[in-house]
Amino acid sequence: MFKYLTISLMFISFLILNLMCSDPVPEAELSSLTVNGVMMPRDSKNATTFRFTIDVSPASAKEIKVTYTTIDGTAISGKDYTAASGTLTIPANGVSGYIDVQVLPDSLRQPEQSFFLELSSPVHAIISGNGKVYGTIINDGTWYPVNGAGFAAPESYPGMNLVWKEDFNGKTLNSAVWTNETGGGGWGNNELQNYTSNSNNTFLSGGYLIIEARKEASGGRNYSSARIISKDKKTFTYGRIDIRAKLPKGKGIWPALWMLGNNISAIGWPACGEIDIMELLGHEPQKVYGTIHWGPQGGSSIHIGGDFSLSSGNFSDNFHVFSLKWEADQLIVLVDNVPFFTGKKAQVSGAYPFDKPFFFIMNVAVGGNWPGNPDETTVFPQRMIVDYIRVYQ
Repeated sequence: MFKYLTISLMFISFLILNLMCSDPVPEAELSSLTVNGVMMPRDSKNATTFRFTIDVSPASAKEIKVTYTTIDGTAISGKDYTAASGTLTIPANGVSGYIDVQVLPDSLRQPEQSFFLELSSPVHAIISGNGKVYGTIINDGTWYPVNGAGFAAPESYPGMNLVWKEDFNGKTLNSAVWTNETGGGGWGNNELQNYTSNSNNTFLSGGYLIIEARKEASGGRNYSSARIISKDKKTFTYGRIDIRAKLPKGKGIWPALWMLGNNISAIGWPACGEIDIMELLGHEPQKVYGTIHWGPQGGSSIHIGGDFSLSSGNFSDNFHVFSLKWEADQLIVLVDNVPFFTGKKAQVSGAYPFDKPFFFIMNVAVGGNWPGNPDETTVFPQRMIVDYIRVYQ
């Protein structure tokens, strides 16, 4: 009995010694794992699958396992993508495997974003390089998610008919109604932007018009923006006008919803008349102004106006409705159906321009004599978002 026990112990000792003295498989003989980065456009409404492929070279006779995890970069897990981690198994003789990461829908109006996928702790393989690659999210498009909360105007008024509305439900601006005015030069106010007609500055998204002011080189200037007009295409005299909009903010930002006399090409400004339904100075984001301008042909402007301040919050927080009640003998400017300025015909000296057709203008200026210029506190891009325009007569 003891003889057989001694032999067994000697055999076990031999196996242990053999294992201890045997060399591990050299790295040069192990398969190499190479992970490839992914760069794909984001979808605005549905999740997008980023598939990271792991190549095996050469194929291994053994099953390979490798640990993986995602790491935040400028893309944040839970907001921009769904975090992923675990162990990938590649069967024996397999030449590749893959790991899927879900990129979440979001605004396409932002810079490219990225996160990382990192491999570690391989079994029966080695990792080529550091095993860490980018997942790059391309945000290239005009989808911009909008929170539509805020004041909404009624769809009808007693004794009045809806004669025209613009809901911005198309894919592009209706060229039968709107024209992009382009150029720089200050527009008479020493403004700093260059107005363009491209989708960087004017686009429709989900039933909203968005005018975007950007800090970028454009037309020899350091800022770009947009100004659209309905001159010679859609003009009105008298009635009630409702414009639902959410406004930008920041030092040097100057959004406006306004009107000019359609005869401006013939008699010039200020003789044609100007009706400012809404102007906001970005450093006072809780206050808007309503003003009317007039004056002799070739002369100086005369104006009267008023202002309205919110009791709490800013005009960038929610939508508000900016209105004009335009009658033969007076013009009343309102915010959320609250009148705050009335200009009467009796107050207008000289030729009265406010009894003729006027056209719409919507723009976001940057800098100028009135708002001043942007500073280090001003965040770009800034956007004015318009939900609708309705005209009742």
